[in-house]
Amino acid sequence: MATTYLTLEQAIEVHRKTVEVSGGGALGHLDLGLLEGVLEHIQNDDYYPGFEDKLTHLFFSACKFHCFQDGNKRIAITLAAQMLLFNGYLYCTSSFIREMENISYHVAAGKIDKDLLKDLIAAQLADALEDEELKLRLFIAISSEE
Repeated sequence: MATTYLTLEQAIEVHRKTVEVSGGGALGHLDLGLLEGVLEHIQNDDYYPGFEDKLTHLFFSACKFHCFQDGNKRIAITLAAQMLLFNGYLYCTSSFIREMENISYHVAAGKIDKDLLKDLIAAQLADALEDEELKLRLFIAISSEE
């Protein structure tokens, strides 16, 4: 099955709606070129062969690159959720949004690296968030003093 990707225009609209619905904030952008690069780069199957790889890079980059003036953690969640919906993952989108709220905070703070994020996203898609080893890795990551 071919993957459906977000366009930059769709991402900007998702940001606008996210900020309006989730409590407000600035609607401006800082560097849409970064976001456009991410949206194009995830389409390269050599770098991101699986859907989890694509979704992880989109989430991580949207959260860390601060392409918008406000709502970068929220936009990481909603862009990933939109991509889930575009690609038939309706069954897990609601729980993804709920579970990734705290995760996005720790990604932005540098506590969760991209490898752990990918494992968390893969577990979310497989409905396997109760994996004890993964929960332990998450606990260790977010409780570190660094």
